[in-house]
Amino acid sequence: MPASDTSPEPASPVEQPRPARREFKARGSFVIRCPGCNLPKLNCLCPYKVSVASHAQVWLLTHSMEHLKPTNTGRLISDVLSDTKVFTWSRTALDPEFEALLQYSRYAPFLIFPDDQPDYAERVVGIDAVHAAKANERIPVYLILDGTWRQARRMFRKSPYLDALPVLPLRTERETRYRLRKPASKAHLCTAEVATELLRQGGDSDAASVLDDYFDVFNESYAASRFYRRIDEPTSAMQRLLKRRLES
Repeated sequence: MPASDTSPEPASPVEQPRPARREFKARGSFVIRCPGCNLPKLNCLCPYKVSVASHAQVWLLTHSMEHLKPTNTGRLISDVLSDTKVFTWSRTALDPEFEALLQYSRYAPFLIFPDDQPDYAERVVGIDAVHAAKANERIPVYLILDGTWRQARRMFRKSPYLDALPVLPLRTERETRYRLRKPASKAHLCTAEVATELLRQGGDSDAASVLDDYFDVFNESYAASRFYRRIDEPTSAMQRLLKRRLES
C-alpha cells in the first residue's frame, strides 16, 4: 500500500487589504454654505429674500439631477413666489399630486417649450391664451421643464401625460445674464429668467421685477463667491430688495 500523504495542505494566499479609496468630494463640497439659501456664507442670499404675489403660478417639473446642483435657479422662483410647485420628473411614474392638479379646472397649465418642430404645431399657443385664461377667471400656470436643454427635450418627448397640454413658446429678445453655467446660446435663458419673462408678458410685472432682482443678486453673489470675493457694497438689485423688505 502506498503510504498516506500526510504533508500539510498549501496555505491559501493571504488576501492583501485594498488601499483605502480617497473620499469622493464633489466640486465645491468644501465650501461652507448657508443652510437657508445654500449659497456660500461669504455672500448669503437670505437678507434679500422677498415674497411677492402673482396671478399666474409657476410649476417646475425638475430633472432629478437638478436637485443636486446649488447653481439651479428654479429654487429662486420658489423663494419669491410662495405658490410655486416643484415636482420631480419621471418618464412613467406620474406624481399623484401633479396628476390631480393637471385635472383641476381652476388651473390653465401651459407647457413652456419651443415651437421648433412641426409634429406638435397644433398645440402651440401665444401669450394671448394666458390673458384669455385670466379673463375666464382661471389661474394660468407656466409649467417649466427644469433641466439642461438636452434633458428638457427628453422630458418633453418622454412624458405622455404632458401630450394634451398647450405648448407656450417663450418669445423674447432677452439674452441670458446667467454666469454660473455656460449656455449653448445667449438665447438659452436659465429657469429663473424664463419665469421672469413669462410673468412680465402675462401681466405680473411686479412679481417679474422682484424675481429678476433676486436672480441678479444670486447670480452676482454666487459668481463672486467662486473667487472668494465678498460683496461689501450692495448692488442696485440688492438695494431694491432690501427696501421692499423694509416696506413689507
